[in-house]
Amino acid sequence: MATDKAVETSINIPDTKSKSKGKAPLFVSSNGGVEPPQRRGVKKGLAIGDFILRLCAMGATIGAAVTVGSAQQTLPFFTQFFQFQAQYNDIPTLVFFMIANAIVTGYLVLSLPFSIICIIRPFATTPRLLLVIFDAAMAGLTIAAASATASIIYLAHNGNPNTNWLPFCQQFGDFCQSVSGAVVGSLIAGALLLFMLILSAFSLKRS
Repeated sequence: MATDKAVETSINIPDTKSKSKGKAPLFVSSNGGVEPPQRRGVKKGLAIGDFILRLCAMGATIGAAVTVGSAQQTLPFFTQFFQFQAQYNDIPTLVFFMIANAIVTGYLVLSLPFSIICIIRPFATTPRLLLVIFDAAMAGLTIAAASATASIIYLAHNGNPNTNWLPFCQQFGDFCQSVSGAVVGSLIAGALLLFMLILSAFSLKRS
């Protein structure tokens, strides 16, 4: 006589709510690793700060280029054959300064989409690395142009008695004041670019 044996099958259903309670979800980074949301928030915050700094640096370089390009002054006295006038294209260093700031402004405009990508994808390293390389080049160009122009403005304000260079800012005060303000703006842009480099390097280090 065959005896029927009941076979019991138990199915264990894990209590996902109780086990997952208190555990934060994980995010997959671009290199395949799993990252906690805290690091994602830090990287996104750095990317947002980088975007804001780019806008500020863009405003500084635009202001510097426009100020130098529009800076000119004509003295109220003139002779029959000569008119005493000062403008940026009279000094080659100021021409270099305006072109350099225009180039940096164009670069900052083109870099904004890459900065937005870093906000959307905080763990993407390729756009951040490209920004680091070009930011370093643009920072060097900005600081070089501002430093060269600052030396010219210093001579314009104080002159050089050893070489008999007379200070012409005593006559062209408004022109020199405008250029001096543009130099300050360009130096601020260079400092912002250097700070962006620090943020990018810190973000890449945490990748």
